[in-house]
Amino acid sequence: MTDSSPSAAAVLSLIADDMRQVDAVIARRLDSGVPLVGEVSRYIIQSGGKRLRPALLLLVCGALGYRGDQQFNLAAVVEFIHTATLLHDDVVDESTLRRGRATANENFGNPASVLVGDFLYSRAFQMMLDAHDMRVMEILAEATNVIAEGEVMQLMNMHDPGLDETAYLQVIRSKTAKLFEASARLGAVLSKADPQVERACADYGQALGTAFQVIDDVLDYTGDAGELGKNLGDDLREGKVTLPLIAAMRRGSEQQHAVIRRAIESGALEELDHILAIVRETGALEVAQEAAASEARRAMSAAKQLPANEHAQALLQLAASLLQRRY
Repeated sequence: MTDSSPSAAAVLSLIADDMRQVDAVIARRLDSGVPLVGEVSRYIIQSGGKRLRPALLLLVCGALGYRGDQQFNLAAVVEFIHTATLLHDDVVDESTLRRGRATANENFGNPASVLVGDFLYSRAFQMMLDAHDMRVMEILAEATNVIAEGEVMQLMNMHDPGLDETAYLQVIRSKTAKLFEASARLGAVLSKADPQVERACADYGQALGTAFQVIDDVLDYTGDAGELGKNLGDDLREGKVTLPLIAAMRRGSEQQHAVIRRAIESGALEELDHILAIVRETGALEVAQEAAASEARRAMSAAKQLPANEHAQALLQLAASLLQRRY
């Protein structure tokens, strides 16, 4: 990383003290009196995620001058909502590994994962009430609804080789980017920002979340060789169509298109190595990387509309770091 584009970890060090207060809220609000609830929740929350969604909320609050305790409460809320979606996602996808660890459903079983996910959603809505702000409720209620719609859209798109870039982006803007958008918007609402600034914060979050997911899909093809087969194999087995595959089918020969199409439709992995080669040979990775870069630049443009201070600069740098993301 260059000095002008530090890693996300370096950027987020600015809010390290704030994040510790968020962690304290999380620990306190996970106490339900039912041991399994706390055990499963802590297992996934402590699994090494970068907490980007609560971090966005904290950075926007810092950029716009909000210093109240509700930033810690609502940052915990968005982390609970994110964690609930992960628990449910892994059950739907029948995943066994996340970030190198066994998934909660693998460790505790599907019923426990689904029910603890439900607990985290309901606890998050309890905590929203503490803000005593109907606008906060509206933002988070809409976000959870759109995320659920995105999950259903993705399910409907499984094993569909005809999926195009527009439909792909619609899914990730709903399923992934919506909570980024809501997190940044909540920071503006807590700060009593004017509508133009609130819109800029929401645009920043949506663009950042979209770039984050597109890059995640690209990294399936450019990461460590030991991980490559597992990650791409999972996507193909589940019939998930990501931007690198869409671009490869669009740019490849009829024969190459047919190879990818068969794999998506069947979920079979026999031609996995051939598909990896096609994705690289057709320039599909560069197409996807440019799509992610375009979103990162859109996020940077939105961040420039905020007051000039170290927190706003950190938002700019966080978007810039995605252009070189390797984590």
